[in-house]
Amino acid sequence: MPKSSTLTKVELASRPNTGTTGSKAARHAGMIPAVVYGHGDPLSVSVPVKVLDELLAAGANHLLDATVDGKADTVMLRGVARHPISHRPIHADFQRMSRTESIRNKIAVHTSGTAIGVKDGGGVMDVVAHEIDISGPASDFPQYVTVDVSSLSIHGHITAKDVPLPKGFTLHTSPDQTIVTISAPRTAVEPTVAADVPAATAVADPAAPAT
Repeated sequence: MPKSSTLTKVELASRPNTGTTGSKAARHAGMIPAVVYGHGDPLSVSVPVKVLDELLAAGANHLLDATVDGKADTVMLRGVARHPISHRPIHADFQRMSRTESIRNKIAVHTSGTAIGVKDGGGVMDVVAHEIDISGPASDFPQYVTVDVSSLSIHGHITAKDVPLPKGFTLHTSPDQTIVTISAPRTAVEPTVAADVPAATAVADPAAPAT
């Protein structure tokens, strides 16, 4: 069964000083500059580094019960910008939304089981697409969906339309997009052995002076 998002409480602080200077000040204070958008005017905020790390570790599509300077809001983490070298988060985007509205996002596709073609036929399972694009109610948005590959034989495959979705969700990825396929065994290529070549025999140069 796919795992649904959980409601998580998070406290955000309004950020009156925007721009590069304000963002640097926030980071020096152990906060990550962020913005809350949707259903009203954008709001510049900051989120503690530890809190953002916990949200990222929990996975995408979490509906958050947020508090901004004591005011309640419902948001979802929609994007994170990272430093090009350290890859640490440097900015975050939160979107306001109701718990009942429909949203669209990409989710990961996990596999379960061992394909018959792999277990009995020595085939190789190739995961062609690791995520699909779906839409549905924000409060029930799954973290991922799982597809069972146990029945796949050699040359068998699963497409996006075969991936089970929770009730009330719509697939936007092309239904014929291949997700998983089982390829025939890959035979090893034997190394080519060069034929024995007799050693070259030195031939004296008749023009060379005698030693």
